[in-house]
Amino acid sequence: MPPVTGLYATIVPLLVYALVGPSRVLVLGPDSSLAPMIGAAVLPLALGDADRAVALAGMLAVLMGLMLVGGRVLRLGFLTGLLSMPIRVGYMNGIALVVIAGQLPKLLGIAVPPGSVWEHLGRTVTAVADGQVNGAAAAIGVGSLAVIVAARALGGPAKGIVLAVVGASVLTAVLVLADEIPVVGALPSGLPAPALAGLEPGDVLALVGPAAGIALITFADTTVLSRALSGSGEKAVDGSQEMGALGASNLATGLLGGFPVSGSASRTPVAVQAGGRTQLTGAVAAVLLVVFMLVAPGLSAYLPSATLAAVVIAAASSFVDVHTLVRLVRMSRSDAALLVAAFLGVAFVGVLQGIAVAVALSLAVFVRRAWEPYRAELVSVDGVPGFHDLSRHPEGERVPGLVIARFDAPLFFANGDVFDMWVRGLVEDAPTPVHRVIIASEPITGLDTTALDELVELDDHLAARGVDLVFAEMKGPVKDRLVRFGVGSRFGPDHFYPTVHSAVRAYRTERAGSAGSAEVPDEA
Repeated sequence: MPPVTGLYATIVPLLVYALVGPSRVLVLGPDSSLAPMIGAAVLPLALGDADRAVALAGMLAVLMGLMLVGGRVLRLGFLTGLLSMPIRVGYMNGIALVVIAGQLPKLLGIAVPPGSVWEHLGRTVTAVADGQVNGAAAAIGVGSLAVIVAARALGGPAKGIVLAVVGASVLTAVLVLADEIPVVGALPSGLPAPALAGLEPGDVLALVGPAAGIALITFADTTVLSRALSGSGEKAVDGSQEMGALGASNLATGLLGGFPVSGSASRTPVAVQAGGRTQLTGAVAAVLLVVFMLVAPGLSAYLPSATLAAVVIAAASSFVDVHTLVRLVRMSRSDAALLVAAFLGVAFVGVLQGIAVAVALSLAVFVRRAWEPYRAELVSVDGVPGFHDLSRHPEGERVPGLVIARFDAPLFFANGDVFDMWVRGLVEDAPTPVHRVIIASEPITGLDTTALDELVELDDHLAARGVDLVFAEMKGPVKDRLVRFGVGSRFGPDHFYPTVHSAVRAYRTERAGSAGSAEVPDEA
């Protein structure tokens, strides 16, 4: 797409977010991490036509904007929870590799067609081996990258970018290199204008799926940045409000010739470090960009593409986060695996596909944990109040004729059978004949119809063997479901106890035939 679309995608969201954005310092704009996703959605439909690509990218932003504004109306800000921290970190690392691999040929002045990470890296290595590197472009690109990296190390990344861009442009003009190396070229003058002409209904339909995926990722990235800002003094913002502001910004940007935007992880810290404390900072920046386009659009004629590649590579490298992977390997192998899966999927399969696979894996891990949750048989322990996990207190004593079971998850279709078989196993393996099973139900926060059927089968199975099934500490909403599902008569009031302690006392009283004839450990 023409470079001017990047300016449109910078000016419009700065102004819109300044008006409706809930965060005081968040900066919206083009993000290099979005480029592969936009390209994946737009390039197959553009058929090599630059004007068509601009229109498609604009429509993509419009669709995203409509979806996000709709999400604001429906208060769907909670959807960002689908992207867990490991997925976000893996996604950012994958994006870093995709971006760096895509910009590396430009850094060296090599012309390569669009492709995957492997294709970009392979073609770059081949071009270097064949001597196709543009020496002047490579020198400027590598030099620009060195300046930016050095400035970052000294605590002034913004100054490094300015120095690299200005220095490379001056050098190109003085040495008359514009005809020898790829340059950005002069930008067209004028203001943003509508650019959605020429699209068919089929084009719009083809963009709906990608728009939904990119909208979710964009919203997640933006809210992550908002959370980081709230941790450093910025007031926390409501997710649904952020969704609405992001949607309005994308809608306006798409209508006026831009492409999808999100919270900028590079511009926002720069704005904060420069002293920005309100959205007036973004509004002023937008006005200055408009002045640049109207008064001096030709200044970019000598800006080397290699320098822009250096800026993007430097920004992408800041996405790399190995520390979190190392920490997750120590803390949770499953979370570390999700991070790696998101990284590999984004980097080598495709951004949209990679995120979809990672989200699916994340949900699968969640279901797996709920399917096989932690569960424990509870026993009394001398000198310790309450009832405790037998596996942690092997010295504990069972109450003769009684099984106390705790299942640490809601009961639903995936784990109802697991719960049923586990309780049956406890009864069969008990050292003495069992007369009653007490389910310590405090962790059971939900119950669906499939699990209810399993519960009824378990009750029938136990009753046929002379074993009562009762519940302790069951939550009111779960009890209400039992009644609503039609088993209130089966599990009457005498089946429920407020605490495990009271359930055990009742059992001992019944077995002894007289109230209070046995001591029971106090409730923890």
